[in-house]
Amino acid sequence: MKKKTIITLAALSLLAAPAIAHENHRHESFSAGEPGDPSKPARTIEIAMSEMDYEPSRIEVKRGEQIRFVLRNVGTEDHEFLLATKKENLAHAEVMKKHPHMEHDDPNGVRLAPKKTAEILWKFTKAGTFEFSCLIPDHRDYGMVGHVTVK
Repeated sequence: MKKKTIITLAALSLLAAPAIAHENHRHESFSAGEPGDPSKPARTIEIAMSEMDYEPSRIEVKRGEQIRFVLRNVGTEDHEFLLATKKENLAHAEVMKKHPHMEHDDPNGVRLAPKKTAEILWKFTKAGTFEFSCLIPDHRDYGMVGHVTVK
């Protein structure tokens, strides 16, 4: 009887393990803030992306401000907008060299085909200077980088 009870308890603990692991799972955090809340007001900033350029490429926001980025690819190639720190974008750029067609499913980034538009809603909760860049191989190297200063 004891052997059967031990096996049953072991089996139950294995079944409970995913729930325990999920409970301890941390949600990803972002260096430049957090995804925005669509039910709250936001200032809209439109950014045109073209071959190796963002317009505008320098943006100032207040800490705590929510921004709705409207991103338009007005170029003839695919382009990205990935908002992070310079260090994070440089590391991600190395991964992109190995997987140049990687699609992003992150609230702080998007890849757009020519003539397409997308939106990113972002709340800047941290002060500092952050960058947005295109991590398609060579695009960042040729100057497709912009900066957000959060005061």
